[in-house]
Formats: sequence, structure tokens, C-alpha cells
Amino acid sequence: MTEEKLSLDMNEILNASIEAKYEKLDQHEFHRRIVESGLTKSTIEEISKIKKEPEWMLRLRLKSLELFEKIPTPNWLPDVLGSLNVSSLELYVKPDVDQTNNWDQIPKEIRDYYDVLGIPESEKKYLGGLVAVFESEPIYSNVKEELTKKGVIMMPPEDALRKYPDFMKDYFMKIFPASDHKFAALHGALWSGGVFVYVPKGVKITTPVEGFFIIGREMEGQFEHTLIVADEGSYLHFIEGCSAPQLRKFSFHDGMVELYAKRNAKIKFTTIQNWSKNVINFNNKRAWADESANIEWVEGSLGSKYSFVYPTTILRGQNASSTSLVVTLASGEGEWKDSGSKMIHAAPNTKSKIVNKNIGFGGGVNIYRGLIKVNKGAKGAKAFVKCDSLMLDERTKAYTFPHNQVLEDDADVAHEAHTFRMSEDQLFYLMNRGIGEKEATSMLVLGFIDEIMKELPFEYATMLNKVIKLELDKLGAVA
Repeated sequence: MTEEKLSLDMNEILNASIEAKYEKLDQHEFHRRIVESGLTKSTIEEISKIKKEPEWMLRLRLKSLELFEKIPTPNWLPDVLGSLNVSSLELYVKPDVDQTNNWDQIPKEIRDYYDVLGIPESEKKYLGGLVAVFESEPIYSNVKEELTKKGVIMMPPEDALRKYPDFMKDYFMKIFPASDHKFAALHGALWSGGVFVYVPKGVKITTPVEGFFIIGREMEGQFEHTLIVADEGSYLHFIEGCSAPQLRKFSFHDGMVELYAKRNAKIKFTTIQNWSKNVINFNNKRAWADESANIEWVEGSLGSKYSFVYPTTILRGQNASSTSLVVTLASGEGEWKDSGSKMIHAAPNTKSKIVNKNIGFGGGVNIYRGLIKVNKGAKGAKAFVKCDSLMLDERTKAYTFPHNQVLEDDADVAHEAHTFRMSEDQLFYLMNRGIGEKEATSMLVLGFIDEIMKELPFEYATMLNKVIKLELDKLGAVA
């Protein structure tokens, strides 16, 4: 088996998108620039051919490409992305390894990435199932026997396309359509790898399952797709891990997550994102919650240079509920963390809660961009938003752009936001009790995000703790 690659000029795509945002390009000129970049109909057809996809999936990809060219560039795309060196980006890299359910069959040079992160050991001790994606394709997929006996399906979406084509056709990119924004359309055209999970009616999985994604080289694009369907009365905790080695040049990530919790079902979706500082990160996340269903997002967005993540829940059934707990860390000059959450109340007696915690130092920029929408008829809806920013120096910036649309009189929507500087009084208090300045700083930062840390499994809270402390080492905190 040989490694297969497809490349394009991502610089041209980003620059053309930014120029289009300011209406400097018409539709014809944008199309010409995109074709010159290498993103063509024949490129999409080649990806679909390599993956041996059904005709309907090829049509979805081609329609997504068409939408990518037509949809206006989102206002939140920062101009600075146009100056990055991401030409000759490898948009599809098929690693030189066959998919397996045995770690011993994976070449050492690839397995080493996962061993360093402790993934095989975590699977053995804590996880009910694991799909590992390296570059553009899944290389490892395994579900423990007790889950299989309960009828749980967990596999890469490429396998699901072959084994459950009707199921995939019913749900794939229906929750987050390609028409939503330009980079959702780009994902629809180029997606590869990811995880598909189905939990049968009434089945409650007590051990988490995980999808772990690694970008293995610079100048690489990753476009994985996660689709989870929890049938009536079921429960699942899914953990998404993202990592990359320190790279000299940029890589590009444009993933997507779609969750569907049917009546009385619950999905908890935890993300620990620790891409290296040379990754541009788009992560499109959206959930549907039917009657009395619950969606819980927990997001630790620590890595990458530029990150755009907005977990969203559409509360479609009465008494549905959702929470979104997000922590971001912008820890260096030019780092841009654009995050927030969106809750759409589309039925009566729905409830939502958003807690966003942003930490910045070293000249980093944190942005909260959130939405609460209460549709007409969603009587008794209750929504609460809390957005806090902690700035550890004078160079750091924090911006908040909340957007509340309340179209129903019988609704309760509350929003609060706070911006803090590191408290010298608190530091002084701790240092007077024998705690060094480094450790005191670390304690205050970790206390600031405590309500999010409490929602993580112990081993992942420990990992998040370590990563934050390593970042704070730039300020002199304990590492």
C-alpha cells in the first residue's frame, strides 16, 4: 500500500475569501482563483474515487464545492489569515498503513505519536471504544465487546458508508449543512476520516468512547467528520482529542461534529484540543435535541494559532436542555482564539446554559461570539450566559460580542460578562502564606476555570491542568 496525496494552494483560497469579504472579487473571479488553487471538480472526484464512495456522496461533495464558491465570506474571518504561508497544502494524505484493531500492527513511527500521549493505555483503562485518525484516514478502530453486545455501532464514517448507507444518507451533514457558512461548505467538499457512533434505544454507555485526531506533518489539511446519533432514552459520553507535534510551517484543520439526541437521550461531548501553535483550526459543531433530550458540550481549546469554535445546540423538542462549557487559552503574540456557543430555543420549556472562560497573556487575543435565539412559540424558555475573561498582562486583548434574539414574550434570558486582571491582592495573600509567585499564579488561573475542570473525566482534567501549567511557564508558573 502506497501513500497517496492531493495538494492545493490554501493561501490562494484564504486570500480570495478575504478579498470576497470586502467585495473586491465578483463570483466569476473568485471561481477562477479557486480553480487556480487546485480546488476543482476533478480534485473532489479523485478523493471520492480513492475512497470508493457511493454516487450520492460524490454529489454532496460537488454541491458543497459549488456552495463554497457562492456563499459570502463570514465577517468573523480575520484578515491576518491572508498573510499566512499555507501554499502547497496537502489536503488529502492517505497514510501508508491499513486500518486495524491491533496497536501492534501499526508502524512504530506512527504509533509513537499515540504512545507519547498515552492513548493505547487510556483505551485499555478508561474507554469503551476508540477510533484513531492519522493525517486524513482512520488507522485504528476498536469497540469493546460489551458495547457491541448492546448493539452500539462505532466505526469510521467511510466504513459506515459501506455498511449503513441509508443511515448515513439520512443524517450526514443534515444537522450542520454545507450551506451554513463558507468553511462548512469547504469541509463538505473535502471531509475525510472521523467517527460514526450509533447508540440504540435505551442503551446507556457508562464508559466514555473517544475519537483521537493527529496532524502528523506541516502543510497538511485535516477535515475529519464526527457523527453521533443517540436513540431514545440512551446515553453516551464521547471524548474528542486533537493533537499535533510542533511544526515549523502551518497546517490547516476544518473538522465537523454533528450530534443528534433523540427523545430522552443524553450526549456529553468533551473536547481537549491541543494542536501545536502552527495550526489554523476551524471546528464546526452542532447538535439537535429532541423532546426532553440533553446535550452537554465541554470544550478545552488550548492549542493552535488561530481557532474558530462555536458549539451549537438546536433545542427542537419541548423540555430539551443543553449546556456549553468552554475554556480558551491565547498565550502568545498574534494568537487568536475566537470562540463562543449558540443555543436556539425552538420549542416550549427548553433550557440552556453557556459558560465561557477565556485566559490570555503574552499579547494573545480572545473573542467571545455567542448567540441566544428564542423562537416565537418557545414559551417558558430559559437561557443563561456567563462570559468571563482573565487577562494576565497589559498586552492581552479580550472582546465580547453577545447576540440575543428573543422573539417570545414568555421567556427568561440572562447574560453576564466580566473581564478581570490578575489580582495582585490575591497573589499577595497566597505568597504571604508561603506559596511562591509561580505556583500562586497557576493556582489562580486553574481556580478561574474550576467549574469547567469539574466536568472533565479525571485523567483529562489532569492532562488539561498540565498543559495549562506548561503554557503558564512562559509567565513563570509551575511546569
